[in-house]
Amino acid sequence: MQMETRLVQIGVGRDKTTGALSFPVYQSTAYRHPALGESTGYDYTRTANPTRDVLEQAIASLEGGDGGFACASGMAAIQTIMGLFSQGDHLIVSLDLYGGTYRLFEQVMKRFGLSFDYVDLRDPALVRAAIRSSTRAILAETPTNPLMQVTDLAQMVQIAREHDLLLIVDNTFLSPYYQRPLELGADIVFHSATKYLGGHNDVLAGLIVTKGSELTERMRFLHNSIGAVLGPQDCWLLMRGMKTLALRMERHQANAFQIARFLTTHPAVTEVFYTGLPEHEGHEVQRRQASGFGGMVSFRIRHSSMVAPFLESLQLISFAESLGGVESLCTYPATQTHADVPPDIRQAVGVCDRLLRLSIGIEHADDLTADLRQALDKALEKGGELS
Repeated sequence: MQMETRLVQIGVGRDKTTGALSFPVYQSTAYRHPALGESTGYDYTRTANPTRDVLEQAIASLEGGDGGFACASGMAAIQTIMGLFSQGDHLIVSLDLYGGTYRLFEQVMKRFGLSFDYVDLRDPALVRAAIRSSTRAILAETPTNPLMQVTDLAQMVQIAREHDLLLIVDNTFLSPYYQRPLELGADIVFHSATKYLGGHNDVLAGLIVTKGSELTERMRFLHNSIGAVLGPQDCWLLMRGMKTLALRMERHQANAFQIARFLTTHPAVTEVFYTGLPEHEGHEVQRRQASGFGGMVSFRIRHSSMVAPFLESLQLISFAESLGGVESLCTYPATQTHADVPPDIRQAVGVCDRLLRLSIGIEHADDLTADLRQALDKALEKGGELS
């Protein structure tokens, strides 16, 4: 069955009592036992909930995994995954990394005895050089946030297998519609499901998918023990969003192609980062390991003095800190997504004060292009006065 059909059919036929097409929201926190030593399969909603079960089984199937786990946010999903590791363990992580993940690792997980090396995963030699006796996992964002760097997952799988490491992949930017890392050999995939999977900027959620029965049972224990689970109403909202994922991703991508090409022609823009452009350094790897390029586009404006007038001039695109919804958003990583990354580290990895990130929505591409053109024109005019 094709992905589009599987998405639309999430939950259909699962409610045997009424036949409801939209699977019900089970708000109950407790479940009555038939008798001593007997259970309906549901005891306490943190451990299992019928609405959450449908969502978790759906994402596991879509990603090609053995277990799915719905969490209260993307960060809650990462925190739950970190429960696999112990004091003294070391992880190799993407150099260009979402600032919230960096903050969790550096300001929280280090206090529990974990250590992290941030490595350019595009270079296998650097990854191999970073491996220690205490290394337990490689964690990759691909494409990365916000520079759209592409990690060759086949290379990371090979290195992980050689050194008995887990390979963990953040698949938020592409979703299982365009990329399925578990099918390439990864062990764990996670999502900020707030983004493309939810798709409407109205639900906060995280998802984890595991491969292998032993790892799945370990994650199930952590999910229940830590308790950062997703509530049933949010599970229902997420499933509703996922039903249109295929349609949305196709439109996000089509629009992103047009926007990226336009940006390469505007005199206010010096660099464009979109994996769908043939000139992108990771384009061929992306084509090999994924079926699409998604809707995220980053670019560098000519001068930092142009950032403020550009953002103030946007009319259709919203200046907001998120991504993956139907509405187009523009983010300034230096003060938003990566504000907690020290400036010297931000600059070193390329998240400079001229970098802007676009989450391209599903509006008409011509309207988005027109909005960007007028905002960039004004930025070019006003920024020159300020510089």
